[in-house]
Amino acid sequence: MSEGALLFSYGTLQLASVQMSQFGRLLEGGDDLLHGYRLVEITIRDPDVLEASGIAVHRALVPDEGAPPIPGKVFRLTAEELAAADTYESENYVRVAAPLASGTTAWVYVKA
Repeated sequence: MSEGALLFSYGTLQLASVQMSQFGRLLEGGDDLLHGYRLVEITIRDPDVLEASGIAVHRALVPDEGAPPIPGKVFRLTAEELAAADTYESENYVRVAAPLASGTTAWVYVKA
């Protein structure tokens, strides 16, 4: 992966339908793990997010140092694509920088 922002996805941003609706392309990503968080479920009400994902209940992360690692994909996004991801994640999430098991630091969306 070359220039751009790294984003760790553990949920719907891995779906082809979401990638096409938000970025206009399918993303290529590598496997990685995130430590220090646990998964919870949240209900999505944003109609655009519901249309893109087709899922009303999404996964979200909350801090928990004792939780098992979260598997996901690391994608390289342009600045414009990262802004589109911010819009997609809307009021339900905030973007934070987090270290991954590989030693890479990537953006990740956690529960707002």
